[in-house]
Amino acid sequence: MNLSDSQTAGDVPRRISALEAVLGHLRGAIERSEYEVGEKLPSEAELCRRLEVSRPVLREALRALQTMGLTVSRTGKGTFVVSNGPVEDPTFGDYSASDLLEVRRHVEIPVAGYAAVRRTPEDLDHLAHLLERMERETDTTAWVAMDTVFHLAVAQAAQNPVFRRVIEEIRDALARQSAFLNELGGRREQSNREHRAIVDALVDRSEQEAVAAMTHHLARVESTLTTIVRSPHHTARTDSRTDSRTDSRTEDGDQA
Repeated sequence: MNLSDSQTAGDVPRRISALEAVLGHLRGAIERSEYEVGEKLPSEAELCRRLEVSRPVLREALRALQTMGLTVSRTGKGTFVVSNGPVEDPTFGDYSASDLLEVRRHVEIPVAGYAAVRRTPEDLDHLAHLLERMERETDTTAWVAMDTVFHLAVAQAAQNPVFRRVIEEIRDALARQSAFLNELGGRREQSNREHRAIVDALVDRSEQEAVAAMTHHLARVESTLTTIVRSPHHTARTDSRTDSRTDSRTEDGDQA
């Protein structure tokens, strides 16, 4: 069963990544109770053989299942089903998605406004350099690391150390969420454009535009997350028409 050639449904079929296909297959099997709650999933080697995908791709899919609260990994024992759904509130590190988004709306939106008024030339230089690197970056892991740095840099530009401390506290969760959305929601290019709009507002010293840009950015994060978790056989809706990696060996290189 080779899942790497799966296509999205809709008016214009699009090949989806091996990761998306494997996750959709395993999630569907769990939600149909083909794997019962308490049951151990087949070994990684067996799943790789059945699904004809690389081990890095499979491991990313298993991590996504755990984030969604459907499975738990027990060291030395394997992966066990703990819920057959529906998925309601994924967990990123120590925080649920709903808690994380609530805090981000109440902190990062006003922070963007303060940053527009208080930013220094050094802040703008740092953000501009960071954006350029992010727009050139093709490796998901590297991009995710810079994504968290970007949000820290906006908080730094607000010139209030408490704001930066709050973002530091949720930094790991932000990184996990960013990786989840980029692997399964094709968010990278759209995020780059949203980040660019935030920085442009800071350059213009427009508090209103900065608040609007950050509000839009977080709304898109939430809508993509909702799309992923609500679909039992998720096929990502991408904002880019060019991100159509499907070969499991390509995925191996991206995720290793």
